[in-house]
Amino acid sequence: MRICVHSYAAKEVYRIEFGTVIKYFILIFVSVFCGVLLEKFRAILRLRSAEDTAKMILQEAEKESEAKKREAILEAKEEALRVKNDLEREVRERRNDMQRLEKRLLQKEENLDRKAEIMEKKEDNLLRKEAELDKIRHELEELREKERVELERISGFTSEQAKDILLSNLEKELTQEFAVRIREMEVKIKEEAEKKAREVISTAIQRCAADHVAETTVSVVALPNDEMKGRIIGREGRNIRALETLTGIDLIIDDTPEAVIISGFDPVRREVARLALERLIADGRIHPARIEEMVEKAQKEVDSIIKDEGEQAAIEVGIHGLHPELIRLLGRLHYRTSYGQNVLKHSIEVAHLAGLIAAEIGADVTLAKRAGLLHDIGKAVDHEVEGPHVTIGTDLAKKYRESPAVVHAIAAHHGDIEPNTVEAVLVQAADAISAARPGARRETLESYIKRLEKLEKIADSFEGVDKSFAIQAGREIRIMVKPDRVDDLASIRLARDLAKKIEEDLEYPGQIKVTVIRETRAVDYAK
Repeated sequence: MRICVHSYAAKEVYRIEFGTVIKYFILIFVSVFCGVLLEKFRAILRLRSAEDTAKMILQEAEKESEAKKREAILEAKEEALRVKNDLEREVRERRNDMQRLEKRLLQKEENLDRKAEIMEKKEDNLLRKEAELDKIRHELEELREKERVELERISGFTSEQAKDILLSNLEKELTQEFAVRIREMEVKIKEEAEKKAREVISTAIQRCAADHVAETTVSVVALPNDEMKGRIIGREGRNIRALETLTGIDLIIDDTPEAVIISGFDPVRREVARLALERLIADGRIHPARIEEMVEKAQKEVDSIIKDEGEQAAIEVGIHGLHPELIRLLGRLHYRTSYGQNVLKHSIEVAHLAGLIAAEIGADVTLAKRAGLLHDIGKAVDHEVEGPHVTIGTDLAKKYRESPAVVHAIAAHHGDIEPNTVEAVLVQAADAISAARPGARRETLESYIKRLEKLEKIADSFEGVDKSFAIQAGREIRIMVKPDRVDDLASIRLARDLAKKIEEDLEYPGQIKVTVIRETRAVDYAK
């Protein structure tokens, strides 16, 4: 009985829950269906609203386009009216211009008519005068014929005979006068040629200034102390023997305090020895192996310096295309001296002088410079090769394929052979000028300085001179005068008087420019 009650209660509960689920399902279905209908209705409403909005936008756009169309038509009409007005104004202006041009043309036409009338009158006058001149010319010819006939009657000679006599006499007079003129011109040409030559050489000397350094066949190396002499000599003299053997020079170690003398005729070896010894002294380690290392480094450094000096000399003179061996030989001249004059600087100066003189007289400037730079190239190896440096230099120029003109100039620069080109003569003259110029060879440095001091002393001796300066290797003297004691006119007189005084008291090559400077300064300060 209890089991049946429970079974019945369970069935009732199941029936009640199933009915509830069906109700909920129906309610959800109805809700979904209503939601779908509502959403569809809303979509229809939105579509209608969008259509209405689109219609309104189209209507507004049509209204706006109509308004812009009317505005564009109005603007076009206004622009057309403005263009029309501008064209009418331009037409009026052009019409006025045409009227003015017509008036000017009419005036010119009237002027031309008047000028034509005047020209016709002048032409009539010229024709009349020409007829009168023809008449006078005819009368003159008749008178000349009567005169000739009368002269022939009086002299007893015909015109041909008289002409021959006159021409014979005239020829004798002209021959004599021509000879006299030729002699005068020869003398004048010689004088002018000498004067021009002096001017050209003086100008070249003044325009070319080079420094000269006096050197000898020995070099002195300073020592930090006298104990270093023993280290240089080494045990039983092995260090000094190694250095002399490797460099080929002589080391003189005597009583001279803190100094070693390097002696040798080869300037390049002497320079190598000097550099090696200075480095050994600075390093402090002096033994044969170290000496050999330092000599090798010094040799490489000197070779580099030689190459640089040769290239720099060629660039300074403006010469291109030299053989590398000739450039190296030029660099060796940097360590070579002749009568106290550096040979490389002398060669550069000769090249400049020869080029300047060639430019003055219209010769080949490049050829003159090239020959001038190479004229002493034989001195680079004259201590290694037998013979004079002229012959050695000629052989070197031929060997390294220099032009025959350059070879000839080198061979002729000391007069060993007769120069047959203008450039060879110029190199010869430039060589003599460079050797004889102040401060080079024949004038010692002391006398050169004394001459400059005397030049300044002469300038200081004049009244009103404040300071004087000899510049440009003595080719110019500049004088500063006291402005309160020397006026402008007095400064001109001072320059002239000083030039005369220099001519009387000094001997110098070329000319000396005298410049007098008078300056007045007014200085104040704004506070």
